[in-house]
Amino acid sequence: MDGLILSTPIALTLSRILLGPLFLVVYIYYQEMGITLFWLPYLLLALAVISELSDLFDGLIARKQHKVTDLGKLLDPMADSIFRLSIFLSFTQGVVQLPILLVAVFFYRDSIIGTLRTLCALKGFALAARVSGKVKAVIQAVIGFFILILMIPYSLGCLEIGFLQTISFYSVLIGAIYTVYSGAEYIYAYRKHIKKALGIS
Repeated sequence: MDGLILSTPIALTLSRILLGPLFLVVYIYYQEMGITLFWLPYLLLALAVISELSDLFDGLIARKQHKVTDLGKLLDPMADSIFRLSIFLSFTQGVVQLPILLVAVFFYRDSIIGTLRTLCALKGFALAARVSGKVKAVIQAVIGFFILILMIPYSLGCLEIGFLQTISFYSVLIGAIYTVYSGAEYIYAYRKHIKKALGIS
């Protein structure tokens, strides 16, 4: 039983990693899967809600059971990143049509920060998440939900595709700008640890 409790937060975290590709497949291949455009936004919203709930509960369980580990600290932001990147990558296709270069901002920020965190962990010190990173995650989640909700009136024929794409673009642009800021703030805050990990005096 103790083993099950110990593994629950990690299992929830890993579930988000699996939900990311599932979201992408459903969004792109919904017609081949027999899903109508009417039901697509609701199904995608359900996947996003499940992901956000798993993110909430894995942290609550880990703290309640006093099982906050360095592995969890590394896996949790990685799982969040994979799921949210899957959402925005999905939106480069289909009806939303985001520019791939805009989405690349999210990918490069998370890749750089993730690599630095892993490198520092290998050197013996785990870098905690910053408030700016948590705000970034909230902003990205809100934008993702906002676009999915916009897809509902579009699926009903009440919203023009041009308007959907324009609003989606500017929403993600705002998120991309803050994402760059959060990455820069993270590096600056932990510059001493990062320099040690990189062997820079």
